[in-house]
Amino acid sequence: MAAIETPPARVPLRGLAHNLRAVRVVLSREMIRFATDGRRVTAMLFQAFMWIFIIGTGFGALMPGVPDGVDLKTFMFPGVISMTVILTAMFSASSIVWDREFGFLREMLVAPVSRTAIVFGKVLGGALVATLQSLVIVAMAGLVGVPYDPVLIAGLVGVMFLTGFTMSAFGVLVAARMTSMESFQGIAQMAIMPLMYLSGALFPLTNLPGWMHTLTLLNPLTYAVDPTRQVVFAHLSVPPEVMAVYGPGVSWSGWTVPVALELLLVGAAGLVMLALAVARFNRND
Repeated sequence: MAAIETPPARVPLRGLAHNLRAVRVVLSREMIRFATDGRRVTAMLFQAFMWIFIIGTGFGALMPGVPDGVDLKTFMFPGVISMTVILTAMFSASSIVWDREFGFLREMLVAPVSRTAIVFGKVLGGALVATLQSLVIVAMAGLVGVPYDPVLIAGLVGVMFLTGFTMSAFGVLVAARMTSMESFQGIAQMAIMPLMYLSGALFPLTNLPGWMHTLTLLNPLTYAVDPTRQVVFAHLSVPPEVMAVYGPGVSWSGWTVPVALELLLVGAAGLVMLALAVARFNRND
């Protein structure tokens, strides 16, 4: 009897179109996860409400009045947006830890697609989720005296997505070798919380002690928070003396860093984090 020949297994080619499809699949999975987790959006909205209207009102009562209605709540609004983007993007990478614990990550890594595509899909998904979730905070602009200007909202979306991309890449880099959710959350909080509080999100960067001012200049998140505030304050009628206190920008030895350069630094940091995350995933898992 003649032997039955088994046809050789066909492995899909790893072309650009194939990898782009993998990016789309990973991105779609992140969006489905976001759409089915309404509790996360509710919790983030509650936290933002607490920061802006409870803490902002309470600490604002301790500060002297500011002309033209620019109070602490208005100042904190862009800072809270930045905090929401940073935290959401960072902790969106926790899905990698879950996928590793349940074995789904190994199935993705052995799939005939580039690991760069998998990492890029995860980072892109985290950035998009962070942007969409932060739009809920943007919707409260009118409650703090910020106009619903289309140019302002478009500028915020651009800055939020860029910040989310960088922080999502950092989160993926951290989560790449984590084997438990507790370890990831501990490392993430230890890395993010000091940087976030030293970014100027919750207080002006003027009149700080010398050591703290130096730390804010070395903090990469400072260059993500300041553009968000500059976009908002550019659409407010703020006297120069008030702007000098609430939105002076970031300066290096007296030279004010342009917003374009700040965004370039944030984007460059995101690309570096992405490259490091890809390199870590390319190692044997």
